[in-house]
Amino acid sequence: MLFSSPIFVFLFLPFFLLIYHALPAKQLIQAEARLGWRNRFLFVASLLFYAWGEGLVVIVLLSSAAINYIAGLLIAHSYRKWGLYLSLIGSLSLLFYYKYANFTVDSASQLAHYLGASTEHWQSVETIALPIGISFYTFQGISYVLDVYWDRIDANRNFIDYGTYVAMFPHQIAGPIVRYADIAGELTNRHTTFYSFSLGIERFIIGLAKKVLLANSFARVADTVFDTPVDAMSTSTAWLGIIAYSLQIYFDFSGYSDMAIGLGKLIGFDFKENFNYPYTAQSIQDFWRRWHISLSSWFRDYLYVPLGGSRGTAAQTYRNLLVVFFVTGLWHGASWNFIVWGLFHGSFLLVERAGLANWLKRVPWPVRHVYTLLIVVVGWVFFRADDLGSAVAYLGRMTGIGQITATWTVYPISYLLTAPQLGTFLMGGLLATPFYHWWKSQWQRLLPVFWRDIGYMIGLFGLFIITITYLAASTYNPFIYFRF
Repeated sequence: MLFSSPIFVFLFLPFFLLIYHALPAKQLIQAEARLGWRNRFLFVASLLFYAWGEGLVVIVLLSSAAINYIAGLLIAHSYRKWGLYLSLIGSLSLLFYYKYANFTVDSASQLAHYLGASTEHWQSVETIALPIGISFYTFQGISYVLDVYWDRIDANRNFIDYGTYVAMFPHQIAGPIVRYADIAGELTNRHTTFYSFSLGIERFIIGLAKKVLLANSFARVADTVFDTPVDAMSTSTAWLGIIAYSLQIYFDFSGYSDMAIGLGKLIGFDFKENFNYPYTAQSIQDFWRRWHISLSSWFRDYLYVPLGGSRGTAAQTYRNLLVVFFVTGLWHGASWNFIVWGLFHGSFLLVERAGLANWLKRVPWPVRHVYTLLIVVVGWVFFRADDLGSAVAYLGRMTGIGQITATWTVYPISYLLTAPQLGTFLMGGLLATPFYHWWKSQWQRLLPVFWRDIGYMIGLFGLFIITITYLAASTYNPFIYFRF
């Protein structure tokens, strides 16, 4: 079930909120106020939400939660090493089996083929289905156990509360990666005010609109171009395709994060921001401080710093950065494309640390911005292409290398970039900057408070109606996180 599906918007979410807020806000257990009934309902509803599309694969989520819950208890009872090993080995084993087993088999089969060995026994291995969101809830579980191990937090002794944290449907399948320490207090003591509820509705509608009106529109262009043979497209068409994908992945991912943050507010949780206008960044370092913040900060705190961070020699720092971005690429998908994408970004971070960052500070900001966007957009080719060969061929077409040899009609820019699509591209480029917040502040400053609020509510409701109309009229609603 997707946040951007009618069944979620008009069936699951309204009934969930109705029942959730009708339950007792607190119950007294051993003289401590806890959200027992609401947590139980949220836990069960989240499992149903996950099982709606995944079926019995929900057992994998429960297994991951159980492993890390027990690991936390072991650490709390002084079996520190055993708890840590259980979490790391158990969680990563599940992740490896379901996400990377097929990749390992395919890579071994290709290696055997290149070496002239038989690949028959490799080809007989059955394909393993990837559970949605396994990367997100695996990292959440590991961060919980590491924080318990490092004495940053106390282990949760209530499985329902801990299970609610892991399985909570707002961040379950597409993030952001929520750390236990950030919401530990809200798991046992939270409330929803009218103001926070209205903020949640606003954030959800904006996220839904970003996904349906913008991301899906860009996805049509990107899919059309990337489904076209490279020798049948022009250089300008190739650039249009990757620019469309760059906007698609931003509005899709940030839209889902907005919806998750909004849903959290509807039930009393405050999730941290996950995006901060990354396409306005003026270096690759700056980009990673703005893009998927929950993931980049996770790798910083739970991998980069434990490896030594920047405390050692320059060579050790560069090694740590490359390790982190190798794992970053691998986290995103079981493919050499993602590994190359991660190392591509890591390499530019190394170059910036080696001195490019000082040069960038001395040049005009448009130069810094163009440099950053160029690196990011080129990197997205590896992220979107089906394999490395396709990525290299696509990059060749972007640079004009090679000839158009196909005999069929090439998609011209005029076919893909119609007047409505051009308007969508311009709107997407504008909304990828803080323009909306600037416009909102200016508009609110000019109008009286009453008319300002009324006008904004009407506009928000109109945006919701337009979004739902588009959603109902189209069956095209791609879910980009199937690869994660």
